[in-house]
Amino acid sequence: MSRPRPPSHCAICGAEISPNARACPECGADERTGWREQDYTDGLDLPDPDDTAEAHARFLREMEPRRSRNRFKHAAIVVVTIGIVAVFLISMFRMR
Repeated sequence: MSRPRPPSHCAICGAEISPNARACPECGADERTGWREQDYTDGLDLPDPDDTAEAHARFLREMEPRRSRNRFKHAAIVVVTIGIVAVFLISMFRMR
């Protein structure tokens, strides 16, 4: 019984597989698990990982100005709160 010939590229991780390989050098898929020409997720309507990464990067770029404004707001609130507490404490000590 001859051994099934592996595909040229792994359907699981996309790594190149040599013709005499017994397993994928990257993810370990092998002839026992069955060399497949397609990944088990190929029939599903999943987003392309490159599109997802690009969308995430775009989201981070869009959110960056908001983050810096929020940092400024938080810093301003802390400074004002410390000032109010300081004025209150000074006025309390002067009343004695």
